[in-house]
Amino acid sequence: MSEQYPIGRWISILYRQNQKQLTQALKPYGLGGGGQHAFLKNILLHPGIRQEQLTIDLKFDKATTARAVQHLEQEGYIERIADEQDRRAYLLYPTQKGLDFLPVLLRLLEEHNAVITRNLSKEEEALLAGLLKKVYEES
Repeated sequence: MSEQYPIGRWISILYRQNQKQLTQALKPYGLGGGGQHAFLKNILLHPGIRQEQLTIDLKFDKATTARAVQHLEQEGYIERIADEQDRRAYLLYPTQKGLDFLPVLLRLLEEHNAVITRNLSKEEEALLAGLLKKVYEES
C-alpha cells in the first residue's frame, strides 16, 4: 500500500482489520461484529446503565444499540429491565453468564491490543493513542 494514503484511510483500514480479528476471537462465545463486545464491556462495567446512555457513550446510533442489546440478551449475557422512573427506558444489567465472561473478555481485548501494537514501543503506543484521541476530539 502506498504511504500517501490520507490518515483517515489508514484509520479505516485499521478499523476493518481490527473488527475482523475481534469478530473471529469472539465468535466461539456467541459474539459477533457490530461492536457487540464494546456494548457488553460497557454494560459489565456499568450495571444498570440506560440503553440510551449506552448509545451516547459508545457513539453508535439507536438502531445499532438496540440490535446489539437484543443479541446480548438472547445470548444470555445481559437482561433488560424497564426503568421504574421512565417505563419507556430500559436499564441494562449483566447476568451471571455475563459477569463470568468479564475476565475472558478483558483478556481477549488485552491480547488483541498487544497483537496490534506489537511493533510499537510503549512510548510509541502512548503517543499514537494520544494523537488519535486529539484528532477525534477536534473532529
